[in-house]
Amino acid sequence: MKHKTCISIAENSPNKISNKLKTALKKSDYVEVRLDFLKIEQIPKALEIIKKDLNKIVCTLRPKAEGGKFSGSEEERLSIIKLVAEYNPFLLDVEFNTLKKNKDLVKYLKSTKTKLLVSWHDFKKTPKSIELKNKIKQMSKFSSNVKIVSTAKSTEDSIRMLELYDNKGKNNLISFAMGEPGKISRILCLYLGSPYTYVSLGKAVAPGQFSIDEIKKIINLKK
Repeated sequence: MKHKTCISIAENSPNKISNKLKTALKKSDYVEVRLDFLKIEQIPKALEIIKKDLNKIVCTLRPKAEGGKFSGSEEERLSIIKLVAEYNPFLLDVEFNTLKKNKDLVKYLKSTKTKLLVSWHDFKKTPKSIELKNKIKQMSKFSSNVKIVSTAKSTEDSIRMLELYDNKGKNNLISFAMGEPGKISRILCLYLGSPYTYVSLGKAVAPGQFSIDEIKKIINLKK
């Protein structure tokens, strides 16, 4: 089985995204474009620039409450999520909490047949196993593509996130822990069934993230 990577790009202009994207696609199977790092008015231009490569792109528009940078109102964010859905990316990452609160959005995304990645993050800790398993169960009602990420304070926290692969069922599960003690889980998740792991081009976009070059050395990727 080939282990796959997804490079996270978080830039503040469409042109910078365009430049980084070319390099990223040469090195990685997929690329996550963090649209929340852009100003609202720049997002349509960015979508036009990246549309020819969208079959390899995970689009993310993370609000500040979920560790993102989006500066507009929630109403604006939801309308942009709908716009992104129309472009039909490889995956559209939408937070579990967002989907729970917005039935109209869920209905719309179903109507557009958008490939949804339901995500949930804990930026402070790693919850107990039973809580994590229940969370996955609830998340999988919205999509079989599930991303659940915690913050590790110890190796045990990382192990707890990796144990979730035993109960993934039919889900395409991405589960790992952020932070220094969680770094190992970003590699081991690949061997347990994660469709890919998130990496950076250089400077880490998230705590504990490896660069694509570091990951290649560690697991001897061929791409």
